[in-house]
Amino acid sequence: MPFLPILLLVLGVVYVSINILREYERGVIFTLGRYSGMKGPGLILVLPGIQQIMRVSLRTVVLDVPPQDVITRDNVSLKVNAVVYYRVIDPSKAILQVENYLYATSQLSQTTLRSVLGKMDLDDLLGNRDKINAELQQILDLHAEPWGVKVTNVEVKNVDLPAEMQRAMAKQAEAERERRAKIIHAEGELQASVKLGEAAAIMSKDPAAIQLRYLQTLTEIAADKNSTTLFPVPIDFLSSFMKNRG
Repeated sequence: MPFLPILLLVLGVVYVSINILREYERGVIFTLGRYSGMKGPGLILVLPGIQQIMRVSLRTVVLDVPPQDVITRDNVSLKVNAVVYYRVIDPSKAILQVENYLYATSQLSQTTLRSVLGKMDLDDLLGNRDKINAELQQILDLHAEPWGVKVTNVEVKNVDLPAEMQRAMAKQAEAERERRAKIIHAEGELQASVKLGEAAAIMSKDPAAIQLRYLQTLTEIAADKNSTTLFPVPIDFLSSFMKNRG
């Protein structure tokens, strides 16, 4: 049976040639070393020894950027880390234009993070997080586009401040709150003085109102069961006795 070895050889070649690509995978095919197209998903045949397949995932990759030493524009040393979300949109470029798109994207994220944050002040870094994330995403997406990579989002995670800077910022925040408290207290005193002046002007028109206020004050003091009672005497009342004595 001369056909049996040939049949077995053909079956073996077909078996080795079968490749199954998942829904989120694409295969970049090289024929005798030359790019011959992209296939997938599903069942594809790759001739062994003649063709070669490189699988590329189209799912979103979450890249954790390690802490980077950053010196801000106002000379503050920080450690900042971030997370980058990206995915491959053109598998052929991801294989043909860069040696390792995963490593290249990681290194690009680290250098971009240092360069962008180094141009900002500490207050801008802490207060404008959304603006910084948008700028990082735009720069990374622009540089990764030739590789067939789309950067969808960038988030700055942690900003580690030195202990000395944390204490200085705590003192600054405490002083700011004290300043606000003093301003609020002064405004309260001003409003109270205005109301007291208005009340004094009204009472000065009717002396009986002052006596009624004295009696009300005594009632409030007596309600606390104090052993000592203070009775305010008007100066005008004492001035008449001083005149008679003179």
